[in-house]
Amino acid sequence: MPNLKRSSNLKRSSNLPRVLVVADEVGILRFLRKALHIGEFSMHQAENGHAALAVAAEVRPDVILLDLGAPDLDGVEVIRRIRELSQVPIIILSERDGEDDKVEALDVGADDYLIKPFSAVELQARIRVSLKRSLQQAPEELSSCLGLEVDLERRRAAWLGQDVQLTPTEYDLLRLMVVHTGKMLTQSQILRQVWGANSDSRLIWSNRSQCFRVRL
Repeated sequence: MPNLKRSSNLKRSSNLPRVLVVADEVGILRFLRKALHIGEFSMHQAENGHAALAVAAEVRPDVILLDLGAPDLDGVEVIRRIRELSQVPIIILSERDGEDDKVEALDVGADDYLIKPFSAVELQARIRVSLKRSLQQAPEELSSCLGLEVDLERRRAAWLGQDVQLTPTEYDLLRLMVVHTGKMLTQSQILRQVWGANSDSRLIWSNRSQCFRVRL
């Protein structure tokens, strides 16, 4: 069994659910930052649609909060492009309360639609529900094997009862193995699901060993 101990000075936020916020308005960003901090979520930000696609591929968020009023790409187009790469839950934040707007966003792949203004408590509840739904494909929310326990809902791991501090990439790799217990994963599947769609530059092949190594 490899040594799972990590320096205690790693930030606790590395194991918190990652929320990507796609918005550029100062007021809503200030509100979301406070609400997510209180709800114990790790916030990442993209100020427009193009940036959202790049950050989503890099950060691999657990939930995306998408403001339909963000500049450049139309919000519906952002949803379509994200869905080409990932099934991450997407919650729409919008002042548009028309039925057609809601239906269009949901039809192209959004999971929820939250009309402004909304409270921090409601936002936190919607995120928790989205996270639980996204875990339904996993075999169990708590998985254990030979002293190793992985809590998929809380993004925590423990070895012989002691919490293990993992970087986001290390946790994503561990989670992938837990979710696909008993199944074979190809090299490309691991790279795409952990490091994102643009992971080819991290791949270093060895023709003789048929192995690869990646930079964490």
